[in-house]
Amino acid sequence: MAIRYNTKQQKAVLSCLEKGRGASVTACELMERLRGEGFPVGLTTVYRQLEKLEMQGLIHRITTDEGSFYQYCDHPEQGDCFLLKCERCGRLEHLDCSHLKSLYDHLAEEHRFIINPRKTLFYGLCEICSQKEDAE
Repeated sequence: MAIRYNTKQQKAVLSCLEKGRGASVTACELMERLRGEGFPVGLTTVYRQLEKLEMQGLIHRITTDEGSFYQYCDHPEQGDCFLLKCERCGRLEHLDCSHLKSLYDHLAEEHRFIINPRKTLFYGLCEICSQKEDAE
């Protein structure tokens, strides 16, 4: 993990993401939220701070077909968290689950492929959407 340098801008970006815990936002949406809170900041600055926060493990960058989204990480010290994306509503959920370790170990041992859990994104249906699908 990189050395943490807490600038005023970095604290503002992290705080804004933390307030929206569980939600994922684009850099533009984040910039607008910061401006709405009275913190005038440019898009380049937002991207720079997001990159630093991602390197520190404090946030996730999720790259999808729709672009990049950013989300606060509740437990950066653990490192082995992953993300779930609902294919119906688009919700991104940040999880920590040790049960995937056996899959990661299998892929490393049998297939010589090392998984980066912080960039692992699983697609499927969230609980709400799967209940709606069952009801249909």
